[in-house]
Amino acid sequence: MTNTTNAEALDISMDTQLDDQLNTVPKLLARNAIQYANAPAYREKEYGIWQSWTWSQTAKEVNALALGFLDLGIKKGDHIAIVGRNRPYFYWAMVAAQSVGAVPVPLYKDAVAEEMAYVLDHCNASYVVAEDQEQVDKVIDVIDDLKDMKGIIFLDPRGMRKYDKSSLFDFKEVQQNGRDKSSKLQKTLDAIIKSQNGDNTCAMLYTSGTTGRPKGVVLSNRNIVETAKATCEFDTLSVNDSVLAYLPMAWVGDFIFSIGQAYTSGFCVACPESGETMQHDLREVGPTYFFAPPRYFESMLTSVQIRMEDAGKFKRWLFKVFMAHAKEVGPKILDGKPVGLYANLKYLLGELLITGPLKNTLGLSRVRVGYTAGEAIGPELFEFYRSLGINIKQLYGQTEASVFITQQNDGEVSADTVGKPSPGVELKIDEKGQVFYRSVGSFVEYFKDKKSTAETKDKEGWVATGDAGFIEKTSGQLRIIDRAKDVGKLKDGSMFAPKFVENKHKFYANILESVVFGDGKDKCVAFLNIDLTAVGNWAERNNIAYASYQELAGHPKVYEMIQKNIEEVNESVAQDDMLSSCQIHRFLILHKQLDADDDELTRTQKVRRNIIAEKYSDLLKALYDGSSEIFTQTEVTYEDGRKGSISATLEIRDAVVHSKKQVAA
Repeated sequence: MTNTTNAEALDISMDTQLDDQLNTVPKLLARNAIQYANAPAYREKEYGIWQSWTWSQTAKEVNALALGFLDLGIKKGDHIAIVGRNRPYFYWAMVAAQSVGAVPVPLYKDAVAEEMAYVLDHCNASYVVAEDQEQVDKVIDVIDDLKDMKGIIFLDPRGMRKYDKSSLFDFKEVQQNGRDKSSKLQKTLDAIIKSQNGDNTCAMLYTSGTTGRPKGVVLSNRNIVETAKATCEFDTLSVNDSVLAYLPMAWVGDFIFSIGQAYTSGFCVACPESGETMQHDLREVGPTYFFAPPRYFESMLTSVQIRMEDAGKFKRWLFKVFMAHAKEVGPKILDGKPVGLYANLKYLLGELLITGPLKNTLGLSRVRVGYTAGEAIGPELFEFYRSLGINIKQLYGQTEASVFITQQNDGEVSADTVGKPSPGVELKIDEKGQVFYRSVGSFVEYFKDKKSTAETKDKEGWVATGDAGFIEKTSGQLRIIDRAKDVGKLKDGSMFAPKFVENKHKFYANILESVVFGDGKDKCVAFLNIDLTAVGNWAERNNIAYASYQELAGHPKVYEMIQKNIEEVNESVAQDDMLSSCQIHRFLILHKQLDADDDELTRTQKVRRNIIAEKYSDLLKALYDGSSEIFTQTEVTYEDGRKGSISATLEIRDAVVHSKKQVAA
């Protein structure tokens, strides 16, 4: 192994536990109920009204639910699945499960019954805490195959009046039973909480399953609590901060932000009313701490671009003038660098007229610390948000690391890198370029999978990320090239890194998704999805009629627009000595959007490249055999679960590629 980087020394080492009173999430809650008793812990918007719970109230809600769990017979080692949208009740359920020694297993709420059945069976779930009738029905559909399932606890009783209640339990009734039996059960619960330590399992979170079946990642209290403490100190997060919990609860990011860091620092977790109202609720909450994947920032920028296209000439002129100045000096001002009196005054005027109202519209006016991760973000996209004065930084992580592997320090922000090792993390790169890390956040094991655990985590604690990258000599920051399994070589021996090119494509508002192929071939080709919102708005402005996504995607003028985007990316890629051969020679626009329900994406919206290549093998063959068009028929899954098929004749186009000399000229 080579290129080893050690994190700065910490007060907490991998062999040292936190104070005995603060080494589990339930103990942190007990501390917060006293130290931050009247500070807001949770907010939720329901029926258009914001409700709030203090830390003291939260502790009472969790305690009642934990007692109710004991009354149901839930015990140490049981797995409790949790499925629904982000709501305080489900976070309480996770902590209540931990309080009785059980293991919370959050699920994706949009998972179909078969996907849920696999996880519920694999983890031997004894109970499911479900939001509503829809989620209850999915569990009931597969419950006969779940040998360990004892019951379902539901939050919203609407629509379930005539259901057989023998194994169905109302969430609030479970809480009330706990209150009623507190005199009998409270001492037992207190003893369980007191006996727990950092070695006890905090949660089990399933991987996205990009290449196969999801794996259950077992994370201990030490993993979560110590990682949360170190990263809260890194960004000075405190009880005065707040976060909007809108990401899937089954994703490790939401768990570390909304449970780990929230309970460590005492900040408030706000839950939006629904996915549809999330943007509006974001503006009302005005969080100081914010995380979003690149796709979210891309969609927000797309909406800004659409609005400016529809604005009057004077407003467009103002936007152009002040945004150009903001891009020039905004990042410097954000990093505390001098820019001169005139430049500063002009930036302040732009903030008054343009960037300030824009930040407010986006709901990011109060963001003090913002992160993006999951995939590389386009440099232009990164520059746009930082020019507004929003402190957006990059982090790199994974479920097995309790999220954090690297983070960017304030003043050391770059779109091309993902930062230096997070506090308490060590990095190294092997001879093949794969990134390894070791940290207090490193997972315990994959549940029921000793073989995969041994393949991923060695005896010394080094974890293989599966990503290829290198540490830049000048900045000391990590740069991720691609997934190690996706990095290959073209026929001439030059490097093939599809994600590098795909992320550049997706910077354009017109392109929603890109899938690049070329490993072992003589050239690179691509499948593309258009962004229906952006391209649909463009079509409306240009009087182009269309009746469906398929019709718009195949329009000649849409192809011309996308071809221009592809060729601009080719020009940019040509300037990279290492990856210049990854330019796109031929492309087509798919007749349907890639969809998780069709197994083309994971639930976290990651591309399943091998499945796509196999499913659309006829299209891939046509891209390489010189065909100018191809007829295809594809099976699709509708929202109600029914199967159908769509057919289309797709155009295939050639794109201009460049040599580095041509670009320089």
